[in-house]
Amino acid sequence: MGHNRTRQGVVRVGPGEPYGPETPYATVSDRNWAHDVRAGVFCALALLGLVLLIDWANGTLGLVRAACLWVPLSVLLYAVLHPVRVTAGPGWLAVRGLGRRKHVCTCLLTAVRYDEGVAARLVLCDSLGNRVELDPQILVDNPLLLHRLDAGARSALEAGLLRTGHVELRRLTERADNTTARGVFEASDLH
Repeated sequence: MGHNRTRQGVVRVGPGEPYGPETPYATVSDRNWAHDVRAGVFCALALLGLVLLIDWANGTLGLVRAACLWVPLSVLLYAVLHPVRVTAGPGWLAVRGLGRRKHVCTCLLTAVRYDEGVAARLVLCDSLGNRVELDPQILVDNPLLLHRLDAGARSALEAGLLRTGHVELRRLTERADNTTARGVFEASDLH
């Protein structure tokens, strides 16, 4: 009784038109983004509570001091910890942070650069002059995002637009495939 005939992950665009992640019309996004936002809010509120408690214990807590010093400090911490939101659709990838949104047309990519340093960055440039930087771990953790990027990069490579970086992108795809396979083996106890 009461069978649920809806599929999980299906986005309804129009009345009765299901578009899931397997169709070219679906927009996919970072599935860990909401968790990262909650973690940033928790850290900022924990800092605010801690400094207010210490200030109160010292007897120096005042309304002006809290409003002008501790609240802006915790807001600044949240601004630093706020994660970027990566979304992708057929032919495009967008990165949205606090107050700015950048996107590239993946089928018009001209360069992909992998910068290793303190924090690894993947830099994507398209022929329209757009440039996007993101953490490559986001793509490894979200195979659907990586698939959208890879499909666009392959069409750019076939069109002769992608001159540099297709090797780095292939390595990132292989790394994601190995991570996914390892997760499947660990989940099924097939070490």
